[in-house]
Amino acid sequence: MENDKYPFVNLPLPYEYSALEPFIDTKTMEIHHNNYLQYYIDNLNSTIADYPELQQLTLEELIRNSVYLLDGLRIPIQNNGGGVYNHRFYFNGLQSPSAEKPEGRLIDMIEAQYGNLENFLVVFKTEALKIFGSGYAWLVFDYGKLRIITMPNQNSPVLLDYCPIIALDVWEHAYFLKHTYMRNAYIDDWNHVINWEVANANYMECLANFSQIDQVTDEAF
Repeated sequence: MENDKYPFVNLPLPYEYSALEPFIDTKTMEIHHNNYLQYYIDNLNSTIADYPELQQLTLEELIRNSVYLLDGLRIPIQNNGGGVYNHRFYFNGLQSPSAEKPEGRLIDMIEAQYGNLENFLVVFKTEALKIFGSGYAWLVFDYGKLRIITMPNQNSPVLLDYCPIIALDVWEHAYFLKHTYMRNAYIDDWNHVINWEVANANYMECLANFSQIDQVTDEAF
């Protein structure tokens, strides 16, 4: 990921704000990216402005290592660092609506665990609808298997040592202008703009990292 160390900047989206129409509206994308993500970036930069040692860490390292810090740094880094990481992951996992059938190793794994892609999307939606208030639903890689998890607020799955594959932002600001309070309809529309090529690349990276860890473990014994 570009711009992975302090000072963090708001990178442009890999598509136009209107690219997700009619499923996610242009105005929501503009506000979500230009205002909400920028808010977290500004707060994160401010939080670590006086800590050169923290400025040397990548965004993911900041989040992972925040657990060792006192509340005065830990909580702002987890909230704002997570806000930057989670938003970037969510935005980068979207694309213009496509009629192409998803393919790749990730789809094979989804079919192996959930029967087919449609079943997976139903289960994913069910879990996302269970989130009380704000948060994210994630598809993550967990020791060789796929797992659907939910995280409140801007908590990130890297805090739990999961390798993220897909992120769904269910904060109301992600859908309220078009869908008002109807998270259910928003998730149905989100299904049409998932970038499965990016998701598959994320899965392959998780798989490669897991294979390396597994190999090191085997060699240790």
